[in-house]
Amino acid sequence: MKRMLPWLITILLSITLIAIVAVFLYNQFLNPSSASPAEQAANSVQDVKPNQLSADKRVELTSEITGIRTNLSELNFLVQMSFAFQLDSKKTKEGFDKIKEIEIKPIIVRTLADMTSEQMQGSKGKDELAARLLNTINPILPEGGKLTKVEITEFFMQRI
Repeated sequence: MKRMLPWLITILLSITLIAIVAVFLYNQFLNPSSASPAEQAANSVQDVKPNQLSADKRVELTSEITGIRTNLSELNFLVQMSFAFQLDSKKTKEGFDKIKEIEIKPIIVRTLADMTSEQMQGSKGKDELAARLLNTINPILPEGGKLTKVEITEFFMQRI
């Protein structure tokens, strides 16, 4: 029995170590909870109640950024875009308007710089861009407000 005890301890430690590594690798690489940007966008605004807003209320809660021009990741493509951002409250909109030139525009330019012309094709590409922007902008909004909707109001893409 004295000779078997070190072997038993070694085997138990090996099994425990293998189990820990397996759980870690499953969480890192095979975790089914890793969501697409569209799912992340839906999750980030799940606390916001969907209600029909009047036209005046929509205008009151919407901020626009117009005339953004930048290259895509393929340097031979230029895009010109304008966006409308709908926020959850008037207080959030005021905070958004204060930071849109210094924080929001650079986020949009960086996001566009990571996209290709193929990714920008069709409504699926535009929805993907809107979801990425929603996920990126929501965490930096002041006063804990939420960005509820991103709409592309103008889109022009040209090969240079």
